[in-house]
Amino acid sequence: MRLGVTQEDLDALSRNAILGSLDPHELAALIEVLAQLAVTPGTQLVREGDEGDTMFFILEGRAVVTRNGQVLRRLQAPEHFGELAMLGVRRRAATVTAEGIMRLARLSRARYQALADRHPPVALHLLQAVVATLGDDVTSLSDSVIALSGRRNAARPINIRVRTPAGVKQVVAGTGAGALLPAQIEGRPVIAALLDSRPTMLDTPLVSDAVLEPVVVADLAGRDCLRRSLGLLLLEAGHAIDPQLELRLGHAVDDLRVVTVAGSELAGPIDNAGLCRRLERAMQRMVEQDLEFRWDYWNVDEARAQLQRQGWEDAALLLRTARSPVVALQTCGQVHASYVGPLVPGAGVLGGFRLLPHPEGLLLDHGPQLWAEAGIDAAAHQAEVEREQRCPRFGAPMVRAHRELLATMGVASVGDFNELCVRGEVARLIRVSEGFHEKRIGQIADEIAGRGGALRIIGIAGPSSSGKTTFIKRLSVQLEVAGISPVNLSLDDYYVDRERSPRDEAGEHDFEALEALDLALLRSQLQALVAGETVATPRYDFKAGCRVPGPGVPLSLQPHQVLLIEGIHALADALWPAELAPQAGMRIFVHPSTTLPIDRLTSTSSADLRLLRRIVRDRHGRATTAADSIARWPSVRRGERRHIYPTYGNADLVFDTALPYEIAVLKVYAERYLLEVREGDPSYPVAYRLRQLIDPYVTIYPDHVPPTSILREFVGGSGFEY
Repeated sequence: MRLGVTQEDLDALSRNAILGSLDPHELAALIEVLAQLAVTPGTQLVREGDEGDTMFFILEGRAVVTRNGQVLRRLQAPEHFGELAMLGVRRRAATVTAEGIMRLARLSRARYQALADRHPPVALHLLQAVVATLGDDVTSLSDSVIALSGRRNAARPINIRVRTPAGVKQVVAGTGAGALLPAQIEGRPVIAALLDSRPTMLDTPLVSDAVLEPVVVADLAGRDCLRRSLGLLLLEAGHAIDPQLELRLGHAVDDLRVVTVAGSELAGPIDNAGLCRRLERAMQRMVEQDLEFRWDYWNVDEARAQLQRQGWEDAALLLRTARSPVVALQTCGQVHASYVGPLVPGAGVLGGFRLLPHPEGLLLDHGPQLWAEAGIDAAAHQAEVEREQRCPRFGAPMVRAHRELLATMGVASVGDFNELCVRGEVARLIRVSEGFHEKRIGQIADEIAGRGGALRIIGIAGPSSSGKTTFIKRLSVQLEVAGISPVNLSLDDYYVDRERSPRDEAGEHDFEALEALDLALLRSQLQALVAGETVATPRYDFKAGCRVPGPGVPLSLQPHQVLLIEGIHALADALWPAELAPQAGMRIFVHPSTTLPIDRLTSTSSADLRLLRRIVRDRHGRATTAADSIARWPSVRRGERRHIYPTYGNADLVFDTALPYEIAVLKVYAERYLLEVREGDPSYPVAYRLRQLIDPYVTIYPDHVPPTSILREFVGGSGFEY
């Protein structure tokens, strides 16, 4: 007998739930193949996610069982664990750690096979005992679930019908979504699923009749899934190389993500280039290991404790206003984040990413899986990367000042914002936020006035739903206060006749292309206006698709006037006369930049904020459904990426139109409008994601929002006429 067995050991083994069914001769035969193990306190006997093939019987001591950092139970003699691994389930479902000195007997699959070779009846009896014990455990668990769920009027169905692209399948309730979907579609791995149009993970159990569709990276939901998974993998890699390193996923810039860095590096200066290399290596190792991504429901208090243990105070604070007693957290190791959407099943499908230095920290390039699917070639993508490194899209002085203001007010996250609302300080936040905007607009007007009449042309551009219209109206007011009269010039009147307009790849007229404008005429008239001449500006008939015949509308600039040009190309070099003196022009880029994070992984992107604005404005004031707004959004974003953001670096000033409280106000309207999008509609997955995004915010009504606010452009009630 290998154990050097004592009477105490025999007593412990005979009292075990599995081994107690063996007679003394069978137990003696088993003891011949058991190996003994002694461990010190803190030893991890098995680790969650690791492969194994051994079960253990506790002879002496105690151990704790944890999963996702949560304590499940404690074990002591004569209990056992690991029987599933011995039976063939290779990955450990939980971690078992010794709480003191322990002695154990272990039975590996190889040793069980040796027992079967020597004593087949004993091996069979042991297997039957293991299966019977597992059956008792399942019955006990079912009873517990029934007790927790309460008595039901009707039993849940055992079999369910699931409609997939391959047809209707009847399966047992509890079957994972991934089991009913192909592994690949046209060479692309299936990384998530749409369950009744809701994006979900492949391990989600199906419990009722449903419609199930695969998600690949070519889908919007697939690209969101890939971005989220890579972000969490990066945070896990950061924790692996230095638990004190604080990485935070910041602004999304098309297929790139800004990452801020703080903490550790042994409290010295952080070498971003070196950190990029170390993080990339750690992430690549996790990809090679095909690290599993998973999620689980947590009691709110336990989730808060877990988030606090890992230093995520902002995420823990947010759970104080959670409406449900349980929340979902997702992880791929030690780092947990709030569940806001599905993750890939394993890190093995993530590849092609890279990390680069960035003025604000690091830049995560998600790789060709994203930008190639968006129709961007390698050269164009590299140009975007270099442009972001050279001139960060969300790094303007006003954006930094906005962040500093919010920090002084103690509003650095959605959790902070909710706490401020609960304390009844919403009106103060609105006043300060609107005051910040007004002060900055006044400063711009003062800078224009300070040039003493030398500044004659102001170009203003920005993406859709940035608040450009209200910004221009507020700037016009401040200019008049400074004694300057603004004159508006519409680029829409400078379109070439429709038969001369360029066409896109699909052969359709591309009215967003710079070449759709009569640039020669525009430049010559701008130069003439600056020289003090009178010009005849054209008028364009959009119905006829041509310029209105006739002499045009006379226009001149008086000494006390400035020309305001607003349009998607207003900052493009090709639009401005080469002869124009630098001091005669100013270019202003307008877009929302400062949004609040939910945690270190998730924050509202500028694009999502603009989409919410657009949905509310167009449904509220133009009777356009949320589904239609969402359906048009990809085309809008492609135009911005091609025509608007490449001119961002030409801006002399950037105005941040974001307001820290606006999502809480938009939620009043957006929640209903998004609910109007029905399951099965192609826009439903995005509508569902946006509902999840706005859900954590405490709702506030627009009573205190002033009529001149940029937000009024979208929710109505503006003091300006549009």
